[in-house]
Amino acid sequence: MPAKLSVNLNAVAMLRNRRDLPWPSVTALGRIALAAGAHGLTVHPRPDQRHIRFSDLPDLRALIDDEFPQAEFNIEGYPTEDFLALVERTQPEQVTLVPDDPAQATSDHGWPFERQGNFLRPVVARLKKRGMRVSLFCDPDASEREIEAARGTGADRVELYTGPYGGRHDDPAGAEIEARKLGITARLADDAGLGVNAGHDLTVVNLPGLVRAVPHLAEVSIGHGLTADALEHGMAATVKRFLAALQG
Repeated sequence: MPAKLSVNLNAVAMLRNRRDLPWPSVTALGRIALAAGAHGLTVHPRPDQRHIRFSDLPDLRALIDDEFPQAEFNIEGYPTEDFLALVERTQPEQVTLVPDDPAQATSDHGWPFERQGNFLRPVVARLKKRGMRVSLFCDPDASEREIEAARGTGADRVELYTGPYGGRHDDPAGAEIEARKLGITARLADDAGLGVNAGHDLTVVNLPGLVRAVPHLAEVSIGHGLTADALEHGMAATVKRFLAALQG
């Protein structure tokens, strides 16, 4: 079965936030994406609300519940108490925990699972107790020891950071090297009983290579490249293009 597509709406929200106006509507674009076949929506609300605002979350939760009950809501973030309270109020199907500093422009590395396992374990347990699937952001070349430590947190999945792979968009040989790293880490995760998600700088062009490297990929979360394509092709057509690319 092809990996599921979750559309990250942060770039849409960032464009909206350039003006004190309600457009482009995050909810309206989310509706178009889901109607076109996307399997879910992703947001990464940061403390400064520079793109997704906390006030967007109830609207997106209601959109899925009322119109697309088969879809999933995925919320990413660093597990501060404020973030955890936010997701507990919103009740997404999946929470993806990232090790970002609040000032970072975007996620750019995975968790050091061995070093921070004791920090992550109670957070994962808290979220799972409330019925949420938990995914942990993971380096593309994580070692077997690191993957075992990730499993030890009680998480359900890891999300492979695909930034280095996406960054080789003009270097096919380099992209192949990065894809092999992702494939090795994904196999380690699969062997450990962890589901495998992926995200960062994924495009229609590089998705087939990722799918070949990670044949048991469960889900991809895509924002920047998908939103850029939507400016040219429209959101509905773009979602269909990405779904086709996930066929490999």
